[in-house]
Amino acid sequence: MSKANAHNKPKEAKLLADLVGKAMTPACRKRGFASVDIVAAWADIVGERYGTRVQPDKLIWPRQVELDDPEAPRQSATLVVHTDGATALMLSHDGMQVIERINSFYGWAAVGRIKILQRPVRAKPVEEPKPLRSLSASEEEKLEKSLEGVENGRLREALKKLGAQVIAKNSDKAA
Repeated sequence: MSKANAHNKPKEAKLLADLVGKAMTPACRKRGFASVDIVAAWADIVGERYGTRVQPDKLIWPRQVELDDPEAPRQSATLVVHTDGATALMLSHDGMQVIERINSFYGWAAVGRIKILQRPVRAKPVEEPKPLRSLSASEEEKLEKSLEGVENGRLREALKKLGAQVIAKNSDKAA
């Protein structure tokens, strides 16, 4: 291969999420977040009620007094969020539940309290997922056959629904 052809060789495609994540992580670290993960997964963490109406701003970590002592408990941070007045009232009431969800995401008691600042939040449009196609008769039959051993009716229906979604989604990607 000549040098001219080596420069024209197509490069491997990269996921946009990977590129944006790498660019966002330093900005998130500056705001006290270890990575972009909590910002990206915010709506999933806090739920439908606060996902689009509350925006995480930064984590304020307390100064660690005993850095040399590994037995010293880690102190929790204060999460600063932005929201409107009405949502601020609801969030102050549900604050402990939100903190519990955030800490479940982190896997430890990272957040001890939430500081609410009343500022406008840019609402992100919620994208409705595209409806999945119906399964073909052979796909339906194969799914039913795989569920033959499940005796619990509710579990069987839940697995059937999940299986149909997986089959439809995976075959859409292959097409």
